Amino acid sequence: MKAGEYMKGRVHSIETMGTVDGPGMRFVVFLQGCPMRCAYCHNPDTWDNVGDSTMMTIDEIWEQFERNRSFYTNGGITVTGGEPLVQIDFVLALFTYFKERGIHTCLDTSGITYTPVQRSKFEALLAVTDLAMLDIKDIDPTHHKDITKQSIDPVKAFAKLTTATNTDVWIRHVIVPGLTDNKDRHYRLGFFLGAMPNIKALDCLPYHVMGVNKYKELNIPYRLEGTQAAPKELAVAASKTVLAGMKAYRQHQWSVWPQEG
Repeated sequence: MKAGEYMKGRVHSIETMGTVDGPGMRFVVFLQGCPMRCAYCHNPDTWDNVGDSTMMTIDEIWEQFERNRSFYTNGGITVTGGEPLVQIDFVLALFTYFKERGIHTCLDTSGITYTPVQRSKFEALLAVTDLAMLDIKDIDPTHHKDITKQSIDPVKAFAKLTTATNTDVWIRHVIVPGLTDNKDRHYRLGFFLGAMPNIKALDCLPYHVMGVNKYKELNIPYRLEGTQAAPKELAVAASKTVLAGMKAYRQHQWSVWPQEG
């Protein structure tokens, strides 16, 4: 029996024509489960490790991909969530399967599940990952804990691992009015990112309210009730500040990671 026939993952949903989850047209697999409780999460239905998910084999996912394979010539597969690395064994097997067939692989993650104890497993995954989209919620430890209910330490450790493995990374950071729109912390984020030569893109994304209704359907209090969507200009300004922080770090040409932030 082949690995693709028996390895199963909990799949929340699949988007066959994704255009915002990596380069080109993407086949996007949303996995179930996430330890974070981000204040602005627009997929709270993926939090629970079981939830309303479907157990799927790698072969079953490949069959769906194959149906529209001609559309993914300049794209590939993206695995997101939830937090996909809650199911790291499945993602590792899935990406290995797709890489063997010449498909571009993209991992959309917060890095929150990283632990040095499993470093070799994470390294094996990054070896079959063409692009990691790393979503950093906030660089300040206190604010990160408030926003996500989790420590920032695993996130920073995972970021450093992508540098050690020379994995291409796109950074994502959501700009929420009154929550993450802080110029000082944007600069500190950039200062941290300046030590990562493997960063290929930076996206500061304006907060939107498209997921609010899900909280009502799930009877979950929405922590940002009343917060307005962020204007594009706020995200553009944040990007400039992050880039300024990156430039400042690199001008010093330090060989160590910044201690602050």
